[in-house]
Amino acid sequence: MYLENIPERNKRIKSGKRLGRGYGSGVGGHTSTRGSKGQKSRSGHKSLIFFEGGNVPFFRRMPKFAGFNRTKKIIATAINLDILQKNFKDGDTVSLETLKKSALIAQRTTSVKILGNGSIDKKIIISGIPASESAKEKILKAGGSIK
Repeated sequence: MYLENIPERNKRIKSGKRLGRGYGSGVGGHTSTRGSKGQKSRSGHKSLIFFEGGNVPFFRRMPKFAGFNRTKKIIATAINLDILQKNFKDGDTVSLETLKKSALIAQRTTSVKILGNGSIDKKIIISGIPASESAKEKILKAGGSIK
């Protein structure tokens, strides 16, 4: 037998069970599939979907959990001029990739800013990284450039 040869059924949608219509119906009688005791077995039961029987509800327990991971989190790092002075030579280009390659910043860092702490006397080229005003001043004074 193949799927295309399966005969159609006459009555595909069954009517629901009629509960609580006497012992002779098979699903009637004493508890009528509701269990024996408790709020849900009584008539007129309408509790909210988030009700947990007296437990602290899920949405009130949530702040006690660890939190959420932001998908587009910006991990920023600051680099001072004295670090660039130690780790780069004359004529080197400083970019996000070169800083990651030389392990001066973490691999997951997404943005870097150069700050003016310390001094620099090497001619380095800054590309694609913002720098503070004092850092720009010191880099240009040393003969470097900022792209």
